[in-house]
Amino acid sequence: MQTSHPLTVDLYELTMADSYLRRGRNEPAVFDLFVRPPVPGRRFLVAAGVEAALDYLERLRFGEEDRAYLRSLGVFSEAFLDYLATFRFSGEVWAVREGELVFPGEPILYVRAPRIEAQIVETYLLNVVNFHTLIASKAARVRLAAGFEASVVDFSPRRDHGPEAALGVAYASYLAGLDGTSNVEAGRRLGLPVVGTMAHAYVMSFPSELEAFRAFAADHPAPVLLIDTYDTLEGARRALEVARELRAEGRALAGVRIDSGDLPTLTRRVRRLFDEAGFPEVKILISGDLDEYRIQAFLAAGGVADGYGVGTRLGTSYDLPALGGVYKLVEDAAGPQLKKSPGKRTWPGRKQVWRRWGEDAVRDVLGLEGEEPAGAPLLAPRMKDGRRLAAPEPLVEVRARVRGWLARLPEDLRVIAEDPKPEYPVEVSSGLATLVRRLERVRH
Repeated sequence: MQTSHPLTVDLYELTMADSYLRRGRNEPAVFDLFVRPPVPGRRFLVAAGVEAALDYLERLRFGEEDRAYLRSLGVFSEAFLDYLATFRFSGEVWAVREGELVFPGEPILYVRAPRIEAQIVETYLLNVVNFHTLIASKAARVRLAAGFEASVVDFSPRRDHGPEAALGVAYASYLAGLDGTSNVEAGRRLGLPVVGTMAHAYVMSFPSELEAFRAFAADHPAPVLLIDTYDTLEGARRALEVARELRAEGRALAGVRIDSGDLPTLTRRVRRLFDEAGFPEVKILISGDLDEYRIQAFLAAGGVADGYGVGTRLGTSYDLPALGGVYKLVEDAAGPQLKKSPGKRTWPGRKQVWRRWGEDAVRDVLGLEGEEPAGAPLLAPRMKDGRRLAAPEPLVEVRARVRGWLARLPEDLRVIAEDPKPEYPVEVSSGLATLVRRLERVRH
């Protein structure tokens, strides 16, 4: 059973909520959750964490121990603590589907609820959506770099930012099209395929590399041998010797893994060695601080691989370690609200995003709810009166859908480059633009 994480909240959410309650300002309000543009090096994002956000909203409760701790801080009124005793999220949520292609500036979800409820949930919603979207977007780029035929596996747990983060990485990367994870707990809890080979320590634990390979092959039904502990090409020749022995027994060597060195050159030479010996079925896997940039460079240099283990640079989103996701008030009882802060402006009112796919392009229109630009709407009701409107979509179906739109992604969005300010194919509707101009004239 998951917990409701009631105190995973910034203190100011609660102090504001207490003040709202004291002053009778708990009327309905609308908050958008979106990622501020631009996002360096990202020409698109994969929205993830929506299902986790809905789960949190359904479960959120403040237990007796939670309220006792808040009372000990000495900053909250008893009336507010009594309010929390019966707290339930009662609002509605509109959101894109888990795994949807989105662009910065577009709402991933919006919450309409009594102001206190909508305010209190800000921190957790941002935490879960920012992180999962960050990793899913990185993993999608890794998939594009590697191509759709190669196997790509999450090897990141040992350097992720904590055990729960490692689960989130496994989930988000599988959603975005990777093939599995080395994280056994993610396999157990999430039903993901788990994958593993061997470590250098195993090879070094035997008197010789060949003895280590023979032992592992005898004990493992589909052995993949790590061949770069000492000399990669000598390791490949010893792995070939084991492959011959397994074939004589009616078994097969599944593959070899290379984790260091001049990977383009080494993989070409190892591939030739196995092919010339009559073992074209033996797969070559590579690992070692890979990400989309390094896989792209590896292939451009003529490297050949059947699979990739992608670790640290995926699990920490090494080139972009955080998303600028924000959660902003856009409407309340006084009408649409516009934040005018330089560099941090918002789009006011309840909105919708309409998408048009072409043969070689994708174009979105960001507009006001109720407008009818051409295209399919992305935001749909996911929760009403604090309850989900449908069960979560199976993860395998989400993954299949993501791979489908990745395959048809236009070339300008497929490009993997460190763009400081990428352009996004998003237009603003005439109705939204008119509303902004009107609100800009309002003085506070």
